[in-house]
Amino acid sequence: MEYIWKIKSEAEPKTIEQLSESLNGISPVLSNILIQRGIDDFDKSKAFFRPDLNQMHDPMLMKNMDKAILRIATAIKNDEKILIYGDYDVDGTTSVALVYSFLSNYSRKLDFYIPDRYKEGYGISNTGIDYAKQKDISLIIALDCGIKAIDQIDYANQFGIDFIICDHHLPGEEIPKALAVLDPKQKDCTYPFKELSGCGVGFKLMQALCDQLGYSEEILLDKLDLLAVSICADIVPMNGENRIFTHYGLKKINTNPQMGIKSILNVAQMKKRELSVTDVVFTIAPRINAAGRIEDANNAVRLLLSEDTAHAKRSGEYIDQQNRERKEIDQKITQEALGMIESDTDFIQAKSTVLFDPNWHKGVIGIVASRCIEHYYRPTIIFTKSEGKISGSARSVKGFNIHNALDACRDLIEQFGGHKYAAGLTIEEKNLDAFRQRFEKVVSETIQKDSLQPILFIDSEIKLSQIDKKFYQVLKQFAPFGPENMKPIFIAKNVITKDQPRIVGKDHLKLDLIDPESKANFPAIAFGLANRKGLVEIGNPIDVVFSIEENEWNNRKTIQLNVKDIKESA
Repeated sequence: MEYIWKIKSEAEPKTIEQLSESLNGISPVLSNILIQRGIDDFDKSKAFFRPDLNQMHDPMLMKNMDKAILRIATAIKNDEKILIYGDYDVDGTTSVALVYSFLSNYSRKLDFYIPDRYKEGYGISNTGIDYAKQKDISLIIALDCGIKAIDQIDYANQFGIDFIICDHHLPGEEIPKALAVLDPKQKDCTYPFKELSGCGVGFKLMQALCDQLGYSEEILLDKLDLLAVSICADIVPMNGENRIFTHYGLKKINTNPQMGIKSILNVAQMKKRELSVTDVVFTIAPRINAAGRIEDANNAVRLLLSEDTAHAKRSGEYIDQQNRERKEIDQKITQEALGMIESDTDFIQAKSTVLFDPNWHKGVIGIVASRCIEHYYRPTIIFTKSEGKISGSARSVKGFNIHNALDACRDLIEQFGGHKYAAGLTIEEKNLDAFRQRFEKVVSETIQKDSLQPILFIDSEIKLSQIDKKFYQVLKQFAPFGPENMKPIFIAKNVITKDQPRIVGKDHLKLDLIDPESKANFPAIAFGLANRKGLVEIGNPIDVVFSIEENEWNNRKTIQLNVKDIKESA
């Protein structure tokens, strides 16, 4: 895929110099990147480089938190049955595991519930409420869902079942008539940080219980690995409280994780000394997700709650098997989806992709949508048939709000919800063609040209001679990385290769890059760029875009460049 390169503008030289001086003379290149990210003085830099749990906001600042605490305290005092209800994805299952395991220290009558992806669909369902009614449950704490469950909460209210909603999705015009709705994105919520994950909102509720009722904060903080997994998997901004939680959650994962997480790492044969956000996203999260995609997300919750070594081992192995099955299914469906596009001129020329096959597996259509975007970079919706309706998973591209686009088609949609870049929806089969045409019209009329070609945002130009151990040690402390704090990307111009590049694996390029002026050189790996081998002839000047990482081999660590793109020098 051809990228547009965009180098970010450089800060004022004087501001860069002042920041470098205040930070013991760190590289001006790194100071410039800090300033780009809004970190322009010593105090902000200290907060950034030294995340501190004392920087957490007071949970009582969240709207309705007082009502939620009072209701939970009453339920525990009166020995009421409490149901912890969560969505079937990673954010939802980690939310349930965190809140259930924490409250189990104080309540003897807890149960949890994850809706069936295929029979009930996303969010709060009447089936789940019926389950609570049958079990004489009087309080439901809903996590990572519920902000648009108007009818379902009305249904629960008929039976005197109270709801505390902990959600982080964008509210609609109407708020459900629950006993308490916790969502920092509510218009009149004064909570300072708006980008918590669903698990993050659940964590703040538990933190408030600690503050107001004297529950153990130490027990709660021991579950930060679960919260970190939710933040990494849900791709929420990696700043503010999320960055603090992830910093400490990764420490827990790397030292003494929950038994369920440890089991996942064991079956994945993860032997790295220090796991990062990337490892969570590509190793832990897919396996937790696979449980709900292939069979039953309750299996993931039970694994995350496991305190028995043998049970955790069996559950981990079972979920790993489901993840392998998920991979095979999504690869097959991706090929079918790409074949549909390639066999239809209208599909190829469109500004959007909307595909439907009644036999596609509902559990992987979101993954397939993302895979299609890797080939045809545009807003994409993949539909399949489920419970007599057409269920879809939507994914977007940089700069295009797919939630708004769906809102413009709302008269053709039964229900939808999600984020700017990802959403789920349900429509009637008879409306599919009309929806496809309307969605294409909305996208064509509103999408910017830049959003139809992937952009590689480059933080800074750099000379290879500026990269050394001190530079990398400071750069490492920019982690944890994620949206709003991505791993810095650099460009080095007019470099050459020291030796003939070689293709390794299926389509990767291994090369040694050298600055002809300073003779500084580094080994580099270019994943998926074997097709650029012709550009990289010895002595031929090239411009390379890359991140900087550490490669460990035979207990020896070296700096390596991870090349994202290569072009011939101008």
